[in-house]
Amino acid sequence: MTTRTHCLERDAQDALAPLRDQFDLPAGVIYLDGNSLGARPKTALVRAQHVIAQEWGYDLIRSWNSAGWFDLPKRLGDRLAPLIGGLDGEVVVTDTTSVNLFKALAAALHMQSVETGRRVIVTERANFPTDIYMAEGLTKWLDRGYSIKLIDSPDELPAVIGADTAVVMLTHVNYRTGYQYDMQATSALAHAAGALIVWDLAHSAGAVPVDLNADGADLAVGCTYKYLNGGPGAPAFIWVPKKHQAAFQQPLSGWWGHAAPFAMAPHYTPTDGIGRALCGTQPIVSLAMVECGLDVHHQTSMAAIRAKSLALTDLFIELVEARCASHPLALVTPREHARRGSQVSFTHPHGYAVMAALIARGVIGDYREPAIMRFGFTPLYTSYADVWDAVEILRDILDRQDYNVDAKRDAVT
Repeated sequence: MTTRTHCLERDAQDALAPLRDQFDLPAGVIYLDGNSLGARPKTALVRAQHVIAQEWGYDLIRSWNSAGWFDLPKRLGDRLAPLIGGLDGEVVVTDTTSVNLFKALAAALHMQSVETGRRVIVTERANFPTDIYMAEGLTKWLDRGYSIKLIDSPDELPAVIGADTAVVMLTHVNYRTGYQYDMQATSALAHAAGALIVWDLAHSAGAVPVDLNADGADLAVGCTYKYLNGGPGAPAFIWVPKKHQAAFQQPLSGWWGHAAPFAMAPHYTPTDGIGRALCGTQPIVSLAMVECGLDVHHQTSMAAIRAKSLALTDLFIELVEARCASHPLALVTPREHARRGSQVSFTHPHGYAVMAALIARGVIGDYREPAIMRFGFTPLYTSYADVWDAVEILRDILDRQDYNVDAKRDAVT
């Protein structure tokens, strides 16, 4: 039987353990919500102070050149690209995930062209809601007969993708359950039917190995504030492979995507390459924070991160099922490694109240309807002892029924 001593021994042998010291983690907190907001790298505070006090405060507008502000979206994109199987010149860090998804989806529909007769976007009903909302908004305002077809299970994809499908839009790792798609097989399925595929990597980037080019993806977006630890609301990213860049056109034709932005021409001409995915002036302070998280990632490998992620999630499942076996908990995250992201989700009839009690005891996870308690594991700073201690607190709360079923719904974010 696994004990806390075993967990401490695993921590002592963990090659990633020293990276934990590079994050400012509050004392007395076990943070299992990095799949919503990553912890702060210690360097982020110093970086923010330098950008605000020196680059903005002293150098002022000169910093667009002297501090490299103008090139920052592309430079950060090149640093992020290896984590998702991209190449230099295929990623920019900019805007929000929702805005970037709008660009990617619009570009994919345009690439399919009106002559194909394809008008259907296929996605999951269980997708993160904003992805569906953005697709709904786009199809409404295009007003060209586009429609959205929702599936209730990945098993439905082969039957649903057909001659009318223009784009398949999926999230690689589901935000509720942690289910992970086989990207290569699913991309091939879409292509076999003549459709393009757009991937949302919000719960993948920095947590699980992704190889967009090798797996045949067409376009991808994702955020930097979860496993990449870029800070709350940090700019997102969009990936456009070189094979699609010449055909990539998106409707948010702002001046940063112009071929000659300082010519101030009255008409839009898109620049070459990934730059055409940019829109307006960039949020430099927020962008600068993204690099601090990427710096930590570049001290290890996605293979090492994935190995520890699976070890942490395996341990959590094992301990919850062994130590909380008398309670009505049900695992909704796949046990199969190839189908599991870097989170574990359990249902409980009073899941919201139990999660509120956990947070009050210093174990920060989060809650998602219906009745799902969601625990994220960030291998850069989560320890094996954290897993043991979190489960022990969960067991104690459940054994003593130390939770308030009438807890206000604003208690858990």
